[in-house]
Amino acid sequence: MRVARWAAVAVAMVMVGLVALLATRDASRNTAAASPLISKPAPEVIAPDLDGTTIRLSQYRGRYVVLNFFASWCVPCAREHDDLQRFATRHGASGTGDAQVVAVLFDDEPAEARAFFEERGGDWPVLVDSRGKVALDFGVRGPPESFVVDPDGVVVARIVGEVTDTGLDRLIAQVEAER
Repeated sequence: MRVARWAAVAVAMVMVGLVALLATRDASRNTAAASPLISKPAPEVIAPDLDGTTIRLSQYRGRYVVLNFFASWCVPCAREHDDLQRFATRHGASGTGDAQVVAVLFDDEPAEARAFFEERGGDWPVLVDSRGKVALDFGVRGPPESFVVDPDGVVVARIVGEVTDTGLDRLIAQVEAER
């Protein structure tokens, strides 16, 4: 009986330590992850945006693309949104700069995404992936998840979790230095 009590106390202490560690650590940000798409041409994306205009990933050749899978209900997506806005502004959100953010709606309704962008801002294309084909082609498990595609259309990074504008800048600078 005494051994069982001490074992229970030891297990409880380990559990309390684990909970404390998980509760106090920083959220996952700019966490690069493996993908079979890295160093390969990005799958072609052809999907309507929130206004019904057909968007193709290939129309952004010549620029870096941050393909960001997001949902309006996703708390980390809301947290990373300001960073995506800063990045888009710095790199030419109008489509004339060296990088473009393109969002892909993940398991969400277009009306909810419109409300999200009306409330928080952001003027990049938001693609409606109603059947989940784009997410499936990229192997996305859930938002937020982002892929960085280089100007030649090659996937150079997969980021699971939130992105930061400075993290994206560092990633692009690293890719440029390796070219």
